[in-house]
Amino acid sequence: MEGFSFDSLFELLEQGNLKQLREELIDLNVVDIAEFLETTPIDKLLLIFRILPKSLAAEVFAYLETDNQAKIVNSITDTELSYLVEELYVDDAVDFLEEVPASVVRRVLASATPQTREVINRVLKYPENSAGSVMTTEMVEFHNRYTVREAIAQIRRTGLDKETIYTCYVINDHRKLKGVLPLRRLLLAEEDTLIKDIMVEDEQVISVNTHDDQEQVADMARKYDLLSVPVVDNENRLVGIITIDDIVDIIEEENTEDLEKMALMTPSEETYLKTGVFTHAKSRILWLMILMVSSTLTEQIINGFENSLAMFVGLTACIPMLMGTGGNAGNQTSTLIIRGLALGEVTVKDYFRVLWKEVRVSLICGGALAVGNFARMWLLAQWGIQPVSGVTAILVVCIAMMLGVVVAKCIGCTLPIAVKLIHLDPALMAGPMITTIVDGISLVIYFAVARMLLM
Repeated sequence: MEGFSFDSLFELLEQGNLKQLREELIDLNVVDIAEFLETTPIDKLLLIFRILPKSLAAEVFAYLETDNQAKIVNSITDTELSYLVEELYVDDAVDFLEEVPASVVRRVLASATPQTREVINRVLKYPENSAGSVMTTEMVEFHNRYTVREAIAQIRRTGLDKETIYTCYVINDHRKLKGVLPLRRLLLAEEDTLIKDIMVEDEQVISVNTHDDQEQVADMARKYDLLSVPVVDNENRLVGIITIDDIVDIIEEENTEDLEKMALMTPSEETYLKTGVFTHAKSRILWLMILMVSSTLTEQIINGFENSLAMFVGLTACIPMLMGTGGNAGNQTSTLIIRGLALGEVTVKDYFRVLWKEVRVSLICGGALAVGNFARMWLLAQWGIQPVSGVTAILVVCIAMMLGVVVAKCIGCTLPIAVKLIHLDPALMAGPMITTIVDGISLVIYFAVARMLLM
């Protein structure tokens, strides 16, 4: 809530005016209530949680951080816990149980009804990050022989317990998904019309399997603008749905994971501040070690041209600029290609089209950089503050820069696609990795051009 302050709520809390505080909280959005609870000490959090209406408390619980959820579960009575578990949507309950210690899981399941316990246990058995692990079983479903009148009556009876009613799902006697029915179409149809006559046929229904990766679910929802995605088993039986709030969370989680991989860090499920120092170090040190060892290539190239360096002392000062320019050029391309692969805008089959485009882009960029750098170096040489003097020496640097940019952009588009081809994450071929590879190649090009033109 933009511009909203919790000061008045804290004031009521300090005064002990719990009745007024309760009334103020009821008027807030559940997300804002959860945010307020997160800013209070644990003893106050439990007090405030208990004064909330039970149905509202369950909604707020779903938005709290996992450690605070666990503290609440450990502090409330079995009766309160039983009510809380029954009020939670299945996907929210599963998300919570996947993050807490086994002792908390046992107590929560023990407090649930047999039916709820069976559903939660079934969802918990699905592989992590699969569609089945993030779905909810609380959806609106009718038999295809229902009339519109019967379907609307069912929504009125059970709709309050469903996570969403905007899209309804049509099944047959064997629970196989036969179609979907938007709520608008249902409400506008004649009451005696059969559901099977107005539903979207199963041939057009977009669904995912319980074992599909959650990233595939997010891609499908984005592509087809879905508010929810039905989840079916191997026999096409409807077992649940994944709603838009969970899809947004999946997109955020997958984007975070890709960013961490692009920085060559092991992805972490915890937030930055909640991750320990040693965990942070562990997630980074392996790749730092790999990059350090891979820099041996650069060292060997410089050692191999040691005699040439002695002859071209002034050119040595330009090495950092050339390596940096090549690395930046490669990173630009790799970032675009990795993102294109993630969104499905680029595929492995597009490699030669991508390469040809990047060759042309790199020639334009490299040419512009070479011209700009020639003017810069020539002016600095005239002012006596440039170690490289002479048109030929300056041309060596500029030609090496242009060739380095062309090669860097070709590598930047080739490596992510090559990694995708062998079924690894293209994000691994980003930033630091591209820079390390391009650095060595830029040096080889630089020294080769210097030898050709100056010796």
